[in-house]
Amino acid sequence: MTTATENASSGPPVLTVEGNVGTITLRRPEVANRLAPEDLEALRAHIDSVNQSEVLVLRVRGTGKHFCSGFDIGQIDPSRKGGSGFEEMVDALEDCRPITIAAINGGVYGGATDLALACDFRVGVEGTEMFMPAARLGLHFYRRGLERFQTRLGLDMAKRLFLTAQTLKADEMHRCGFLTDLVPSAEFDDAVDKLTNTVASMAPLASTGMKRHLNRMARGALVFDDLQADILKAAMSADLKEGGLAWKEKRRPVFTGR
Repeated sequence: MTTATENASSGPPVLTVEGNVGTITLRRPEVANRLAPEDLEALRAHIDSVNQSEVLVLRVRGTGKHFCSGFDIGQIDPSRKGGSGFEEMVDALEDCRPITIAAINGGVYGGATDLALACDFRVGVEGTEMFMPAARLGLHFYRRGLERFQTRLGLDMAKRLFLTAQTLKADEMHRCGFLTDLVPSAEFDDAVDKLTNTVASMAPLASTGMKRHLNRMARGALVFDDLQADILKAAMSADLKEGGLAWKEKRRPVFTGR
């Protein structure tokens, strides 16, 4: 993973794919990677693209000193036209097939806090911070965003963040569960790469299925028939046979997603 720099060209987010790993890079460092309407459309297109590919891990990262400062408050109404709004984009990120990692290289503000919570893992660098200013701006947050805060962080912390607009520093972000990992700046890229490689080495049918159903359970939307179908699919898979054989032979399994 290449370290984010201030010199990256500014523009809509870009998707790069290397093997079974995709990386979406936010590219507006001059405004702390604040998202414009065209950025939401680009993000939705990138998510759709990886859903139709062999990508197993999708990483989201920022350029410059910040991860992301959310959506441009002055553009809220236009963003809701045509199903390309911020809420829909973040929901699509949570629901996407690959395992997702937010590589939080700096400050994360406003709606970007929900974008990060929509990811399965959130690796943060020491010195980062976050705040959610919705109430200060007079903005009522949307349903699944509220659900993500409550299920990931707990009711009391969700209330604290939404109702006081307090800033949390990196240590407290880690303690409350917003960050799944907190590392020194010098170790950040290696930590993201290590987690990426670990997740990518797992059996795809099992890992992506469990991700989907755990997320549905968290918001009370489990579809039992879908869960049973995925359990059966994994039980009948070549990957399960390979996993057992590799365990017996004391070697790394080679999974194919079949």
